[in-house]
Amino acid sequence: MQLNDIKKIAVVGCGTMGNGIAHVSAQYGYEITLVDIDEKYLEKAMATITKNLDRMIKKEKITEQDKSDTLGRITTSTDITAIKECQLVIEAITESLEPKLELFAKLDEICHADTILASNTSSLPITRLASATKRPDKVVGMHFMNPVPMMKLVEMIRGMATSDETFEIAMELGKKLGKVPVSSEDYPGFIANRILFPMINEAIYVVYEGIGSPEDVDTVMKLGMAHPMGPLTLADFIGLDVCQAILEVMYEGTGNQKYSPCPLLKKKVQAGYLGRKTGRGFFEY
Repeated sequence: MQLNDIKKIAVVGCGTMGNGIAHVSAQYGYEITLVDIDEKYLEKAMATITKNLDRMIKKEKITEQDKSDTLGRITTSTDITAIKECQLVIEAITESLEPKLELFAKLDEICHADTILASNTSSLPITRLASATKRPDKVVGMHFMNPVPMMKLVEMIRGMATSDETFEIAMELGKKLGKVPVSSEDYPGFIANRILFPMINEAIYVVYEGIGSPEDVDTVMKLGMAHPMGPLTLADFIGLDVCQAILEVMYEGTGNQKYSPCPLLKKKVQAGYLGRKTGRGFFEY
């Protein structure tokens, strides 16, 4: 397979990352099948994509016709078999190993033998996901950044069995989607989260130990280190449950204590204070 052979892309999982990947892929001319388990999630995803396109029109980055064309390229379905004619499938479901393994095994059964299977995982091993399939050479990591329509980076992760052909196609696709692809080895957290999450965890420890308030921590990092968003605001944006899950994957994968989630993070997750999506995390929304 070559990059030009890819005409149809499936995105499985229509949450924050999934709808963003579908949006960008459709905007750059690909026919998209967006799949999730419930129609209400798909309706919400399409509403989000429409809203984001409207925002781009307001900023004069696209036209009304561009918006119409983009939306016209997206088909939604609650039936996983709707992906069977796609040449590339990007998994963007919950950041949990067992559901992803189950999905990859299912995708392997449904898709044509030459279909590339990609994962948007931010921390889980691509080699392990590939082992759930009979095509580990055609499994690759494509870790987009949030929000996908705005962020230029995509981490490209090669599993132990990923072929050169698959990896090169994925790298070229990243460029075609207007992104800057960066290659990472298949180790817990890859590059971005290996650096980002110890910082977020340490920011939480600063609050936990009473050294500074969440507002103080974020102000220091924004004004002192020129970060566009403070680490605790970012944690709330990501979701504190997701932050904890990623740190736990990195801790289990490396055995290094520095990745062990701060007790305050665990406590907030237990309380259901997960950040923006629940209206409360380190800040209230």
